[in-house]
Amino acid sequence: MALIKFLKPKNQLEEGGRTAAPIQRDAGEPEERCPNCRKAIPLSRLWANDLVCPCGHHFRMKARQRIQMIADRGSFRELFAGIQAENPLNFPGYQEKAETVRVASGEREAVICGVAEIGHEKCCLFVMESYFMMGSMGSAVGERITRFFEYAAEHRLPVVGFTVSGGARMQEGLLSLMQMAKTSAAVKRHSDAGLFYLAILTDPTTGGVTASFAMEADIILAEPGATIGFAGARVIQQTTRKILPEGFQTAEFLLEHGFVDSIVPRAGQKKRIAELLKLHDGSVKQ
Repeated sequence: MALIKFLKPKNQLEEGGRTAAPIQRDAGEPEERCPNCRKAIPLSRLWANDLVCPCGHHFRMKARQRIQMIADRGSFRELFAGIQAENPLNFPGYQEKAETVRVASGEREAVICGVAEIGHEKCCLFVMESYFMMGSMGSAVGERITRFFEYAAEHRLPVVGFTVSGGARMQEGLLSLMQMAKTSAAVKRHSDAGLFYLAILTDPTTGGVTASFAMEADIILAEPGATIGFAGARVIQQTTRKILPEGFQTAEFLLEHGFVDSIVPRAGQKKRIAELLKLHDGSVKQ
């Protein structure tokens, strides 16, 4: 009797998407293959270039790597680190999966919030973690973001946020969807206080995060090639029964259609952010 081999489904969001597994050569250092140019790049070279291939492809970056790249040395101070997901609906296996992800990612939740300086400009900085359940937004992520904007408003600080998310966390059902309204209200209160909010959209920024705080900033930047959207392209195409244009939901497509203000490669992000923070340092005083 012939054996049937079941292949594991390839899911970019669950498997880390565009970041390929390192290639171990017989001799020399490990390499990683770029999904864009298909060339193998030595890991040391890739890391030295902030995980950007010479062809310009931006690999996904862990949240603390990005904080180290963006914030002035030693200036980051984390806030609300104790808030983490529970299992409000007793969803089968959710608690076990969350614990596994915490060990694998080294993080308690899918967003890291804190106070930092960027180019000597003080701000509140949050960075979402793609390696924690693909940055999905549950009640803990929503609570961290909400408290964070409230803290920024109370201390009259601008907010800089790096978003990456596969959307709402399905294991929390309606509670995860409620976070869109909750975080949006906090962003509005921060805005009403006359304070500046800058968002940088990275790959991918989708679902409920896109439909809430990611697209509510005063200025919206994006990394090259980032996927940005609400529903998936395949879902949209099947629902509308229309062929979508080439490059649909890429950062470049959104820039062309006015949904983002600029695309900034990783190498120039710190300088651009510092310039924008300095420019908006004269926020309206209450």
